[in-house]
Formats: sequence, C-alpha cells, structure tokens
Amino acid sequence: MERSDVLNLGAGPSALPESVLQEAAKGLLNYNGTGMGITEISHRSKEFQALTTELGTKIRELLDVPATHEILFIQGGASLQFSAIVLNLLSRFKLLHPEVPSNETYIDYVVTGVWSKKAFEEGKRLAGSVGVNVNIAADARPHSRDGKSFDNIPPHSAYQLSPRAQTAFVYYCENETVNGVQFASSQAMTTSFPLRMLEDSIDPPIVADFSSSFLSRPIPNIGSYGMIYGGAQKNVGPAGLTILIVRKDLLVDVDEAHKLGAPVVPLTLSFKTLADHSSLYNTPPMFSMYVALLVIKDILVRGGLGPLEEDNYQKQETIYAALDKLESAGVIRLNVTPGSRSWMNVTFTFIDSTNETSFLKAAEEKGLRGVKGHRSVGGFRISLYNAITKENADTVARFLTGFLEPSKSH
Repeated sequence: MERSDVLNLGAGPSALPESVLQEAAKGLLNYNGTGMGITEISHRSKEFQALTTELGTKIRELLDVPATHEILFIQGGASLQFSAIVLNLLSRFKLLHPEVPSNETYIDYVVTGVWSKKAFEEGKRLAGSVGVNVNIAADARPHSRDGKSFDNIPPHSAYQLSPRAQTAFVYYCENETVNGVQFASSQAMTTSFPLRMLEDSIDPPIVADFSSSFLSRPIPNIGSYGMIYGGAQKNVGPAGLTILIVRKDLLVDVDEAHKLGAPVVPLTLSFKTLADHSSLYNTPPMFSMYVALLVIKDILVRGGLGPLEEDNYQKQETIYAALDKLESAGVIRLNVTPGSRSWMNVTFTFIDSTNETSFLKAAEEKGLRGVKGHRSVGGFRISLYNAITKENADTVARFLTGFLEPSKSH
C-alpha cells in the first residue's frame, strides 16, 4: 500500500505535510551541509542552537507572542505539564505570598473533558497533598444533555472562581481531543473562556492547554495568558516535543520558594531552569524540533494562521454538514452540542451499534485510518488537523453521506 492510498484521520500522532516529511528525510542524512544528520549533531553545536533560536522566533512571529513571554521547548509530552505547572506556580505563589498558608491557597480548574479532568486529578494529587484547595471552577457535566457527559462548554455564568488574591492559577484545556469539545476563540461567544473575568490583573495567571489546536488558528489576546502549552504531535511535528509560552514573571527560583514551604521541584521541570539554559539544560527532542521548524516555515509560506484558520473552518463545516445529514436520518448522534464542537476532533456515535463494524470496514476499504473513538469513550472520531486538506475533507464527507443509504438497510 502506498502513502497516497491512505488518509490518516487519527487523533495523534497525526498526519504531517508530505513536503515537510520529504525535507525532514534529507535532514536525517545531512543537516544543513554539516555532513551529519539532525539526530547525530550535538545539541550544543552552533547549528542546533541556531535552530532552537529560529524555532522560537518563528513561533513568536506566527502567534504574535509579546516580549513579556518566553518560548520554551521541553520533552515529556503535554501530560508532564500537568505536574510541572502545579509545582512551578505554587512556587511562584509562595514567593509572592509567603504569609498565605496552604489551606488558604487555591487552584482552579475548568473541567470540560478527559484531559482537563486528568490535569485536575494531578493537581489534586500534588497540591492537595500539601493542603492546597484544588477546585473545579466550572464543570461541563452538569450542563450536558444527560447530566454526566462532556458534551459542551459551560456558560460564563457557571464559573465560580476562587478569591483572586489566594489563587495560584486558573487552568483550562482549549480543545478536548477525546471528547471533541472546544472553546470558541471569540470573546463574544458564551462558549469562549471568560478572559474578561480575569483581564484586569496578571493574577491569578491563566494557564491553557492548546495541544490539539496549537497553530490551527490565531490565539486572540495571547498576552492575557500566564502560560500556553501544547504537545507537538497534532499540528506541529512528531511526538516528544512540548512547546511552552510562559510569561516571564512565572519563571521563578523554585529552590527559594521551597525554603518558604513550597514543594520541591525537580530542576528538569523548573521553567526558570529551562529558560536560563535556552531550552538546552539537557538534550531536547532535536528531531521533533527540526520537523516543527519545517512545519512552521511551511505555514508562513502559505500566508500564516489567517488562511489556515479559514481552511480549518471550511473543513469542519464540510464534515459536520455531512454528519448532520446522518443525524437527521437517525443513523448517528453527534456527541457535542452546537457551539461547543471541535474544529479538530469531530466525534459521533451510531444509534444502532451494529452499524459500527460495517462503517469501519467501509472506511478501511476507502483508506481512511484512525476513525475509531478513544478507548475511554468509544464511538468514532474524525480528526482534521492542519495536514488534512479541504480536498481530503471533501473525500471524507462524500464517504459519510455515501454511507447513508447502506445504513438504512442495517
């Protein structure tokens, strides 16, 4: 089977542009005329230091990241940040407010799906163990159709934030890959994250996981965030790289904070350590960073995030329109309510489960891969990351609507 015979609709690691992969293959053999591959050169070499600098510069240009924020690169995947964020920001809070005891300190989580729930659970495990109050400031489940599912973004009126002066940070996940739920990017929408509730102050810092939507569209008001982070393996590059955009006042001396009673922070998880060493404290995920740079250059050549946002909007419109027809015919149910649906991860379930086998078989025959839903929720999921073209989306939509007639006979 050839690459052209397959369309990777998996949730990640995801498809990458073929032109980028071809260029990356060259770099594996001979990076920039060094006579060595990118996985063979030293991360201390001037060539790789230049790559690291250029990658940060290009991300800053693409997202319009202000000078108030550092751009850092780290191993460990986005899930590692569930722990690192808690430890670093508790350290910062302790340095700022040494007089506030742990039992009067708060961390707020907005829980809208599997990944924000996991982040909350890790926050409760780490911060809760030292007496910090770890709260769910807004929970999507009570607002769901069945009262227990992650099928929506809660309205602004549902937020119950802890006292600002006692809160170390507020956390949310912008796009829930498993559940197919995404915050709106416009503050005019009730399904956006309510930045206006916190915009008058840098405290508490807003922390957002953008892993599965990173570089799929602009991030409005990016300077309002204390920290944005994302794993690379959706829209940016291979697994292994996590990109952190961290406001400089969040880069604190964790050892000084520990002297005041904050938890010990491993140096490899310290944001300040990472920044002080220009993301080269230890060997970073070099190949992933190289491919990320190639991907970002490709986005810039194609006009940046504006045209990409329009393409991604059209792609999801195409797929949801096809699924709406199946839903109207009583064949499937879209898992997420209108206004909260992800552009990146479209999730649905068959009303009659006997259709699942025939759908998977037909998808396989068509060369569509990675359409099964996450094992924790079941159903089906079509992921529309940047490398999926509008033409690819049209192909998938034709497949979906073509499945309508056969489904009626099941």
